[in-house]
Parts: sequence; structure tokens; C-alpha cells
Amino acid sequence: MTRPDSADLRHGLADLLAQRGVLKTVEWREAIQEVPREQFLRSFFKDAPGSDGHLRYTPVSRDTDADEWLTLVYRNETWVTQLDGHVTADTADGPLTGFPTSSSTKPSTVVGMNEALDVEDGMTVLEIGTGTGYSTALLCHRLGEDNVTSVEVDPAVARRADDALEATGYSTWTVTGDGLLGHPRRAPYDRTIATCALRRIPYAWVRQTKPGGIILATVGPGAWSYGTGLAKLTVQEDGTAQGRIIGRTSFMPARAEAAVPLSGDLAARAAYADSERKTSLSPDTLDDWMPAFLAQLAAPGTQLVRATSDDRETVYLFDTGREAFASLTADGDQWNVRQGGPVAIWDAIEEAVTAWRKAGEPDMTSARLAVTPDAHCYWIGGRQIGDGRRSYWLGGKEEALRWRHPHPPLTA
Repeated sequence: MTRPDSADLRHGLADLLAQRGVLKTVEWREAIQEVPREQFLRSFFKDAPGSDGHLRYTPVSRDTDADEWLTLVYRNETWVTQLDGHVTADTADGPLTGFPTSSSTKPSTVVGMNEALDVEDGMTVLEIGTGTGYSTALLCHRLGEDNVTSVEVDPAVARRADDALEATGYSTWTVTGDGLLGHPRRAPYDRTIATCALRRIPYAWVRQTKPGGIILATVGPGAWSYGTGLAKLTVQEDGTAQGRIIGRTSFMPARAEAAVPLSGDLAARAAYADSERKTSLSPDTLDDWMPAFLAQLAAPGTQLVRATSDDRETVYLFDTGREAFASLTADGDQWNVRQGGPVAIWDAIEEAVTAWRKAGEPDMTSARLAVTPDAHCYWIGGRQIGDGRRSYWLGGKEEALRWRHPHPPLTA
């Protein structure tokens, strides 16, 4: 049996990504063919459902099965590299459960974002989320080590990535810190790219990106792991950034914005309602990507939890920051909605989804956004107006989908 060869696997991966229309330019193809992904994935977890229905994570490394390990490394897959903020595959001695907190994103996503970044020779890039360092190495290969700055919040993850980058000859600028603050010391940058999901694009990134520069990041204003979109914005001379959602994507949330899983008696949290009514809009609608995205725009910061008791399912929506909730239980062809707190969560979601349906269910790529010093603004539909310096997407009578999310008080 022929043993797998790293160079052959790299070329095979490049061919696959080109066939899928993700890899488009010679420069990024050369990066894929030259950067050894195995140096950044010396060990990782592969997952499979356990007998209890929960995922079990099995460590894989060169030491367990060198051929399988190398073959898996070059699959177009995302591999989990850390569980629960500290467990890594090289410290695990068998299958285990846990919550993924770091990973190596599948190459098609990484390359697709790199292609969308529209870089040119000599440009400088700020990368938020070093992770394993593989995407950082691709950027270094394309632009040169001195033109790439990468920030990672987890010291252990940053250390492993830095070691791998040094070992492969990409001695770039790696920083351990909160990527939401950017890295002003080497600013301004031509491009800013994030490999984590965000509720809002920090205004600090706009300030640290040159006018005419591009910011590329995954946004989802809620606390969900889906219903997120890849935002591409151009920084304007007036200090704002404007752009649109260019497609669907999904990343682990930025550590500072990761939601704490709700626990305890959820029914008790939703015991005292201010209102109760019926709705024909099923919460199952939010399992679809675009309605989930709309729900997060309409009710930012909300978590969705499903609970079953006595064979009766209840869908809960909690906004812990504002101490608001909505709970939905099936009642024949309709759902019974109970809501409490200073905001009516389900009312806002229902209004957004209904307006979207009336507008013909436009795709996520119809969403525009702007980041100003004060807020994060979204529009779907409408028309663009401007005076040559400032330009905003404003709706006419036909538009019902607009949201404005003020930046948190501590945003840099």
C-alpha cells in the first residue's frame, strides 16, 4: 500500500478547491501547495456521535496512526484542536466529550475568505484569531512575513501557533491579546480579517484600517452558532465602514463574546410573563439560516434553547443582558407565546421574518451594513444616497427591514 505523501496531498487539495470554484488565483494556489498543513495540526480530534447522542471526540496524531493522521489533515474538513478551553488532543488518552473552543477551519472556508480579501503584493493584513497558525502561514506566503500581524486571545493556542510558524519558516508578528481591540501598534492596515464570529465589528478595527481598506468578518448579532454571514466592508474617508453580506459562513465565537450556556430551571426563568398570545410562526423556522440571521438582527444577544418535559417541547429565547424572555409551546396548528421583560423578543422576530417573507424572501447577500463610531447598522432593500463623502442605505416605503445596534460602552 502506497503511503500518503504531503506534497501530493497539498496538490490534491489545491485541485479540489479549484474544482469547487473556491481557489481562483495562482498566488493562493501556490500558498496551498507550499504550506504544510500537518505542521499546524500535529494532533486534533475527530468526532462521532456516541451511544448517548452526544458527540465523542477521539484524538488523532502522528503517533496514533501516521497514515490516517496525514490523510485526514488534507481533507477539506474543520478539525477541533481544543475542548473546554484547555483540553488538547495530545493530552487526551481516549474519546471524550466536551465543548469545542478552538479549531483548524476547513481549507475551503479559509481560501474563500482569502480570495475575497482582494489582497495585492505589499499589502499589510491584521488577522484576528491565529488559531493553529495555518491561515496565518498562508497569508505570510502570499504577502511576506513582515506584512502580517496576527492576534490570538488564548496564550496556549498562541504559543503552539507561534512554534509552528517558526518551524515552517514564517516568523511573523504574532500577538497574544484581545483581538477585538485590534493591534494599534502596527496600524494602519490595508486589510483586516477575522477567523472568529462576532456580534458586532469593533469600531477599533475601522480606526486601524486604512481608508479604502477592507474588513472581512463573520457576523451574527445573536448568541447562535448558525445564521451568520460573511461581511465585507470598505473603510471610508469619513471614518465609517460600509459593505454587505457576501455569503453564509460559520466560525466559533470570539472568546469575549461567547455566550455562557444557560443551565438550571429554564421554566423558572420564564415563570412570570407580561403577555401571552398565539402565533402561526413556528420557532422551527429559525432552524433555517436566513430566518435565524433575521432573528438575531431583530433580537440581538438572544439565546435559543429547546427543552422537553413530559414529551412536551418548549422553545425558549432568553436575552439575559436585558432580562427578557419568550417561551413557545405547540398548540395545535399554532404556538402559544409567553413573553416577559422590557423587550418583546418574539414580537420583534415575528415582525422581521414576516416582512422578509412579504419582500419575497431575499437572500442573505441582500443585507447591507455600516459601522459608525456609534453603532452597527443593517439594511435589507432600499436605495443608496450620498453627498460624495458620506453614503448610506436608506429605505423607501417598500422597505421594512432596518436595524441599528449601538456599540457596547467599552468598545474601543
